[in-house]
Amino acid sequence: MGSFKGHLLPGTLFLAVGAWNVWAAVARFAFDPAGFRLLVWNPVGGGSSGAPAHLELYVIAGGAFLDMCVEVLYSTHLHIFAPGGGVNPAHLNDLEHGGMLLMFFLFGALALLSEKTRYLPLTEGALCVVLATAFTAELLLFYFHSTTHQGLEGYYHYLLVLLIGLCVASTVLGALLPLIVRLQFDRYEDKSATKCLYD
Repeated sequence: MGSFKGHLLPGTLFLAVGAWNVWAAVARFAFDPAGFRLLVWNPVGGGSSGAPAHLELYVIAGGAFLDMCVEVLYSTHLHIFAPGGGVNPAHLNDLEHGGMLLMFFLFGALALLSEKTRYLPLTEGALCVVLATAFTAELLLFYFHSTTHQGLEGYYHYLLVLLIGLCVASTVLGALLPLIVRLQFDRYEDKSATKCLYD
């Protein structure tokens, strides 16, 4: 994932899901300002129970799974372990990204399972815990990943760490002061993570 092609799929998916969340939040607020609340995920088409209503969750779970397979299976050429034993140091980056993507896949899959079946009825708060865990994994990945980058790329990673940290801080602040702090950033992480705090 160290190349442009490796960042294209997850970056495009994050951008698409984030843009959808901004659009859905603005539309819901414009339609009913008094009853507005943040959601962990936004149904397509008014919330009917069909597959298009859960499109966001399918994109998250499917996109994360596809990119996770690329990271762990294709990028490593199935040479995950070094000849002397242990993990091959040349593929640590791929495995780090795969671990982060696994968390987003788990969020999407658990949310779909919870919404579409009665076998795993998760509350919004439980889904928020899963999503918060995924974003914490992302924060840790970017924090430790940024230590190896220098120059402009290092500053870019540092900026991403600050933005993800701001999302985590606003979530914690929202948990401590849910009626005073009503933050909603245009980043998918913040909207999704803070929704559970207002239920």
